Amino acid sequence: MYLPVPPQPDCVSAWREAVALVDGRPGHHDFNVVIDVADPLARASLADPVVAAVDDFFGKRGAKRIETVANTIFPAALYHRHGSPLFFDRFRDNVLPKVRNKGDRWSGYYFERMMQLPQLKGEPINQLTDIIRRLKDSSISALNKFELSVFDPARDVDDSPYGGQCLSFASFKPIGDGSNRRLALTAMYRNHYYIEKLLGNLIGLGRLMAFVAAEAGIAPGPLTILSTHATIDTDKWNRTDIKALLAACGQANAQVTAAA
Repeated sequence: MYLPVPPQPDCVSAWREAVALVDGRPGHHDFNVVIDVADPLARASLADPVVAAVDDFFGKRGAKRIETVANTIFPAALYHRHGSPLFFDRFRDNVLPKVRNKGDRWSGYYFERMMQLPQLKGEPINQLTDIIRRLKDSSISALNKFELSVFDPARDVDDSPYGGQCLSFASFKPIGDGSNRRLALTAMYRNHYYIEKLLGNLIGLGRLMAFVAAEAGIAPGPLTILSTHATIDTDKWNRTDIKALLAACGQANAQVTAAA
């Protein structure tokens, strides 16, 4: 059982189509929703009228803004300011102490788990630098082992139905040959709020893929998301607000279409 969203060219189109499709399902939710974005770096900033409209909706209601959600996956501004690998240290030393309370198992940043995977012995593993190293190594012939784990059974399994990580796993794949070689990314979510989180998640994952691709010397490619459970956030937003948001996004998107 799965629900495919027709392939989309950019983040905004993917978000609008996925929301419309899931919103039309019984109970405004469904399982194993598949989203494919040809260019997740397109229409992926506040300069886009639709992204700005969604961000404004969140800001007026005290919810996390688009850039905040995207930054939990990849802190793009920190990377562009300091470069790699220094930005990993800046994130560990300057960002994490501000966002994690003492003793908490979950800082709210997926990026923390990507760069600091705990081991039983020794230092945590930086999964991203390891993936980049292996992507750059032409002697490595195993092209299906660039995997990124976020879910941690030791920290994430409890009896609470709320909180904790929703992004569970990601898989990078070099596709194509020669000048057509690109890096694709597939991400799996155990639970996915399509109003509050999906657009920021698409933008953040696109930036994460762009980072890995740039550091590995490969062109960025498509993004695929599997939401094993997808829901329209009716427990957080009432139907009137959701309809108003979607209408505002429709008007904003018409501006983009008219200007094209």
